[in-house]
Amino acid sequence: MKKPLAGEPVSMSGYFQGGARGHVLGLLGGFIWSLGTAFNLIAGSRVGFAISYAIGQSAPMVAALWGVVVWKEFEGASAKAKRNLALMFVFYIGAIVALASAS
Repeated sequence: MKKPLAGEPVSMSGYFQGGARGHVLGLLGGFIWSLGTAFNLIAGSRVGFAISYAIGQSAPMVAALWGVVVWKEFEGASAKAKRNLALMFVFYIGAIVALASAS
C-alpha cells in the first residue's frame, strides 16, 4: 500500500473506505485459500507430504497454462519470449516431478 507498482500510495484508512463487496470478496478468497491449505495438509498425511506439496505447487502451472492457452497472453510475442516460456514449462514440470519423487 505504501509503495504500489501502479497508482498513488494508500494509507491504512483507505482500507475502511472500500466497499462491502470488495471486503466480502477478500474474505471469500481467504476462506478458499484456507480450505485449500487444510485439504493439502490432510492429503499430506494420506499420500505423503512430498506428493501433496507437489500437487499444491502445480497451481501456478495451471494458471500459466490458462494464460497461454485460454487467454492467449503471449500472442504476438517474439520467438525468444515463446522459447523462454516453453523452457519455463519444461523446468517447472521437472521441478514438480522432482518434488513428487522425493521421499
